[in-house]
Amino acid sequence: MSLVPGTHLGPYEIQSPLGTGGMGEVYRARDLRLERTVAIKILPKDVSDDPVRKQRFEREAKTISSLNHPHICVLYDVGHQDGIDYLVMECVEGESLAKRLEKGPLPVDQVLKYGGQIASALDIAHRRGVIHRDLKPGNIMLTSTGAKLLDFGLAKPAPLPASGATLSAVGMRSSPVTEEGSIVGTFQYMSPEQVEGKEVDARSDLFSVGAVLYEMLTGKRAFEGKSQFSVASAILEREPTAISSIKPLTPPALDHAVRRCLAKDPDDRWQNSRDLAGELKWIAEGSSQSAFPVSRAPRGKLREILLGSLAATFALAALLLGYGYLRRPPTQSPLLATSLLPPENTAFDTGYALSPDGTRLVFSARSVEGKLSLWLRHLDSLVAQELSNTDGAILPFWSPDSQWIAFFAGGKLRKIPAVGGDVQSICDAPIGRGGSWNSRGVIVFAPSISGPLFRVSVNGGTPVQVTQLDSSTGEIMHRHPNFLPDGEHFLYVARQTSDSKPHDVYVGSLNSAMRTKVLQETSDAKYVAPGYLLFVSKSTLYAQRFDLQTLRVTGESTPLASNVAPISAVRWSGVDVSPAGVLVYRSNGGAPDTELVTMEPSGQVVTTLATEGDVANLRFSPDGRKLAVSQTSISGEVTSVWLYDLAHDLQSRLPLEPGVRSNFVWAPDGSQLALTSSSTGNFNIYLKSINGSTEEKPLHPSEDDERPQSWSPDGKYLVFDRRPTSRQGMSEIQIYPFDGDHKTYSLLNAAYANSDGQVSPDGHWIAFVTSQTSRSEVYISNFPKPTGKWQISSTGGQTPRWRRDGKVLFYATQDGMLMAVEVTPGKGDLAVGASKPISQKPVALRGWNAIYDVSPDGQRFAAARVKKGSLHAPLTLLSNWTHALRP
Repeated sequence: MSLVPGTHLGPYEIQSPLGTGGMGEVYRARDLRLERTVAIKILPKDVSDDPVRKQRFEREAKTISSLNHPHICVLYDVGHQDGIDYLVMECVEGESLAKRLEKGPLPVDQVLKYGGQIASALDIAHRRGVIHRDLKPGNIMLTSTGAKLLDFGLAKPAPLPASGATLSAVGMRSSPVTEEGSIVGTFQYMSPEQVEGKEVDARSDLFSVGAVLYEMLTGKRAFEGKSQFSVASAILEREPTAISSIKPLTPPALDHAVRRCLAKDPDDRWQNSRDLAGELKWIAEGSSQSAFPVSRAPRGKLREILLGSLAATFALAALLLGYGYLRRPPTQSPLLATSLLPPENTAFDTGYALSPDGTRLVFSARSVEGKLSLWLRHLDSLVAQELSNTDGAILPFWSPDSQWIAFFAGGKLRKIPAVGGDVQSICDAPIGRGGSWNSRGVIVFAPSISGPLFRVSVNGGTPVQVTQLDSSTGEIMHRHPNFLPDGEHFLYVARQTSDSKPHDVYVGSLNSAMRTKVLQETSDAKYVAPGYLLFVSKSTLYAQRFDLQTLRVTGESTPLASNVAPISAVRWSGVDVSPAGVLVYRSNGGAPDTELVTMEPSGQVVTTLATEGDVANLRFSPDGRKLAVSQTSISGEVTSVWLYDLAHDLQSRLPLEPGVRSNFVWAPDGSQLALTSSSTGNFNIYLKSINGSTEEKPLHPSEDDERPQSWSPDGKYLVFDRRPTSRQGMSEIQIYPFDGDHKTYSLLNAAYANSDGQVSPDGHWIAFVTSQTSRSEVYISNFPKPTGKWQISSTGGQTPRWRRDGKVLFYATQDGMLMAVEVTPGKGDLAVGASKPISQKPVALRGWNAIYDVSPDGQRFAAARVKKGSLHAPLTLLSNWTHALRP
């Protein structure tokens, strides 16, 4: 039964038919919630009762949803209505390969490009245990961003190879849908084993790829016939006409690659799609045009071959002349700058990195709903794709082969395949501050805000310290390492106790305690061939020659760009560069990406408060009439604290010494704040009157990073997070007593991180966050001496906050949704209710905290969120920057 325009399937409105096939009808539709065009594929009613086809349809949904690759069609949703099962997929705009082939064969460069993309997409599918089984031109769309693989409707789970074995060694298993002996697929592109109805593996898809490539190159099908029987006989018994005899100028290596795909015996084919993709890339790069002999052509073709060879000779001569012309010294030195905008309704956040091959940019972005995650954009595309399961990710960096992306999230150093897939944890990194991956499988990284650098295998293990802080100069942290080409030495930035002093850049080593100062009073530095360091000083990006033998800079520095903005929250220049010669940075200027709002528990905004920067932290005063807010300036260089008088709609800036402020809490009487400041070096705790009448008073000088979290209601204790350098920055909850000898003590002695302690309004309980399990969860214990422990969240929790009566605890989930839990205190005991969502929209997240607070009565929330619909600050991509270097 066909659907007419205007029909609704759930929130989707049918607009027009797109096509039909053996597995259902496809329609263009409109998603009325997200206001985007989608494709809907349905299983018609007249076959919906067929259990085989129904099961195959359901399998298609599961198959597509498990695949994440830029050249595989994205599955958005599944649904069922009025007896109709349907899939909601990305609406791929473009032309099918089948339609394109009606115009004739494709140029070789396009065949190599699209073929490599198809092979790369299949590699991901095969690694997930999925065989397509119906690869053909009609299931490949050619779009502005490349080829897209469609329709896994005939896919089935693939036998996964055992370690060290080839695919042929895998045991056979029956399919629940297609029993051995039945034929599923399109005849002209089937493998011999598929035609015979035998069990197939991933190499069957490679045969189909070969048939598609053959047709793309020649404009003819590899196997022709007047009937299905004759086509099947050709596939089983005959070799296709040599490509070289149809298109003599086809690169011999490409001819060989296609013929190997079309081998009758699966053992003679490429054994995996990744190898085929690599071969096509190698051919495209022009590594060889004579690696394999061309098949002998019939005599009737000799004249055509000779004429083709003569044309090739002239073409080669023209190419060499053109190359010589282009190799002339340029008369100008143009730098090409391009603005890169974040995806719609997101803002660039903490970290971005160019792939070593210079083709992709991975970046951290925060959505209007507050979700922080990694996105990947091919530089030849206008569209970026979100990488699944990267919530909270910051500071990504690449493997040298551009195949993996490492990042920090959830207190861990993690990695994910660049094409998407499962995220793997490498080791603990409570608050990561930069990393670098060498060709030997070693990562050097900064696991926390303060302290030295550590090394760890990319496969995981116990990190080993590789740098030493120089106490004689007051060093407090090492960050943002960058490996040099030898994979042993690395650049890193060191910060001393004077917050106003810029950083120094050193070279360290994996195998010794040596270190050499390279740059003084600059940002971190990046090395790039042909032998330069890139760094930022006073908002200007410079390049300076660097000798890899002496590990010294030479000559004068050359300015490349001005108005460069660092990311002060992590003390990073915000500059990244690829060996391919492309660099990216962030500029000063523009408007804040976040806005400050007060809202009802449902998420309905009540007021929007004016800000001068991006919101980093906020807290209601004890009486709920004021709101303290820390803001980071647009330039990223200043963090200020503002006081908002909510009753009178007034705001004022709290006078503070220069430095970065993050965490702060109100005193019980509302007269002062305990706040973190880096004004004298380490992040330590200071007291500051809210009327500004007194100077900041240091409360607890320490060599460790310390940040206040809550004040007991009787004023006797201050709870703060301490991150000692001796434990790789592993956070622990400390108590500072205002009475007696002021000797601090640890609330919870544990081998794992505990943080964000929030004392209850009656002073008998403390809510906190612990990483005892694989993710952070919220717990409650007794206070000031913990004797019990009650778990509050079970699927991830952070940033707990009490209601004034102590009967409700709020917290945020890992994606920023607000939850509420009723708690009933007893005599030394606690009854905990079920967690219930209280908001329809998430709040913004920053790192591992939600940027929100609850008024004492629990009836009003304040939160930061990414502005919706605004033009968020772009990044600048700089090409040809080497033209500006001094000779």
